[in-house]
Amino acid sequence: PTFSTTCARCSKNRRLRQKRVISERKLTRYFVDHRKVRVVGGQGGGGGHSFYSEPRKIFGGPDGGNGGDGGHVILKADQQVKSLSSVLPFYRGFHGEKGGSKNCYGANGAYVYVKVPVGTLVKEDGKVVADLTQHGEEYVAAYGGAGGKGNRFFLSNENRAPTLFTPGEPGQERVLHLELKTTAHAGLVGFPNAGKSSLLRAISRAKPAVAAYPFTTLNPHVGIVHYQDYEQIAVADIPGLIKGAHRNRGLGMAFLRHIERCRFLLYVVDLSVSQPWIQLQDLKYELEQYKKGLSERPCVVIGNKIDLAQSRINLPLLKEQIDNRVIALSALTGDNLEELFLHLRELYDNYVKTEQSRGQSPVKW
Repeated sequence: PTFSTTCARCSKNRRLRQKRVISERKLTRYFVDHRKVRVVGGQGGGGGHSFYSEPRKIFGGPDGGNGGDGGHVILKADQQVKSLSSVLPFYRGFHGEKGGSKNCYGANGAYVYVKVPVGTLVKEDGKVVADLTQHGEEYVAAYGGAGGKGNRFFLSNENRAPTLFTPGEPGQERVLHLELKTTAHAGLVGFPNAGKSSLLRAISRAKPAVAAYPFTTLNPHVGIVHYQDYEQIAVADIPGLIKGAHRNRGLGMAFLRHIERCRFLLYVVDLSVSQPWIQLQDLKYELEQYKKGLSERPCVVIGNKIDLAQSRINLPLLKEQIDNRVIALSALTGDNLEELFLHLRELYDNYVKTEQSRGQSPVKW
């Protein structure tokens, strides 16, 4: 009996230690890319009001110390945070303490740090006030109020026994809108069922859901492609677009915003359908209608599903119709992935050189 009880307990603990697998549809409840939050800085502590007194020195003068400052509310970008779902609708900084006797100052209120994903845009009244694109970057969302002055502060030759002291000031209050835009080097752009999720699974360790129906992927996934020289390239799987996405049809602008931060684009085209070049034209049109110049970023066209017979027939037709470089591969079987790895590194190296020539530091993972 002792042995069986121990085994049952061990198996239960083993099950608890296993990582809980969340389905793609359940994951959408946890993935949030916009949030409205009200932030209030902590109130400053009031100034102290007291007079020093001890035997043989009854009239020692004022000794009320100043109050402590209220704590700030600070937004901090963290690579470990992938969604705005953990951000609460309201934050308040800690209040400063009241000034004490014997010229003791009140303690400052502690800061409240709110962790947000890298790539969070902070807006107030429709205007961008902060763009947190680097890990560890901070933005003071609400300043704490200044502490009040104790009666010691008002001591002067004209007033040797001041009774005046001031209360602490209230903290700053703001209503901010947080908007997440996925930060990645490359963005996989394509219509539903083009094979973007399968391709991301093939070139990285990311595990987006894969199924044979439209809109399988319901939120962006970022996979990391590793190279032998320890360079890492982040590739984002942007959920499938449809015609009219710039007018908020389908998943619409809720996920078009995630393409904005991608430095170069990987257009994924299904080679097995008739006239695959029409897909590329429609994709570029949707991107251009959403933001002018977005479709002109460095790119490569990936012709997926080359393992099918119809795809091999359509490949030369596609190359005749477009001027962009075409890489034909199969995300399912892994055919010709090496060419994609090499060209992806070329696009990344060009991006790094361009940023360095401008005196800016490229985004690193």
